[in-house]
Amino acid sequence: MSAAVIVFPGSNCDRDCKVAVERSTGARVDMVWHQDTTLPDGLDLIVIPGGFSYGDYLRCGAMAALSPVMQAVKKAADDGVAVVGICNGFQILCEAGMLPGALLRNRGLKYVCKPISLTVANGQTRFTSGYQGQREVLMTQGNGDGNYFAEPETLARIEGQGQVVFRYVDNPNGSVNDIAGIQNARGNVLGMMPHPDRAFEAELGSADGATLFRSVLDAA
Repeated sequence: MSAAVIVFPGSNCDRDCKVAVERSTGARVDMVWHQDTTLPDGLDLIVIPGGFSYGDYLRCGAMAALSPVMQAVKKAADDGVAVVGICNGFQILCEAGMLPGALLRNRGLKYVCKPISLTVANGQTRFTSGYQGQREVLMTQGNGDGNYFAEPETLARIEGQGQVVFRYVDNPNGSVNDIAGIQNARGNVLGMMPHPDRAFEAELGSADGATLFRSVLDAA
C-alpha cells in the first residue's frame, strides 16, 4: 500500500497521520507539501490531516481548499483513490466541494478535546469494512469548529444514500443527526471530525482507528 499525507502551513497532525498509517498498515507514506501540484504515483490513500491550516483564518479550511495540491487531490479522488480528511481535513474537503455540508462553531462555543464514542453507521464502506459488525468504536475528538451542518435536502440525500459513516454516541458539538463522519456518493472520500490517528494503538487508549486505515488497505 502506498499513501500520502498532505501538509499545509499550520498542520499539526501530519506526522501523527504518517505514523498511524505506517504502523497500522505497513504502507509507505510520503509527505506532500501544499504547494506541490502533483502526487506520487500509485497511491491507495491520501490523508488530509488535522491542525489549523493557515491559522484557521477566514473559515476553517477555506484557504487550504485553494492550495495548488488540492487540484491533484481532486483528480486522484475522481480516479477512485481513497481520501480521508480528519478534523481540519474534513473542513477542507467540505470547503473544496468534495463533500457536502459545512462545519460550524461547536454548539457550546468551546474547544472539545476528549475520547469520544462513535457508532459505525455504515459498516459496508471501504473505510469501515474491517470493523466486521463492531457497532461502537472509540477515538479522540479535538476541535472548536466540529458542528456538522447541511441543508435539509442535502441531509435527506446523504442519509438516504448511506453516506453517513460515523455518528456520535453523545454528541459533543451539536452536529445535525449526531453526524461525526460522512463519505461522498461514490464512497471513496471520507471526512470525519474524530481522530483515528490518535487512536491506532492500545497505548493511546484505543486501537480502533487502526482498523479504519487497514480497511482501506484491504479494499486496495
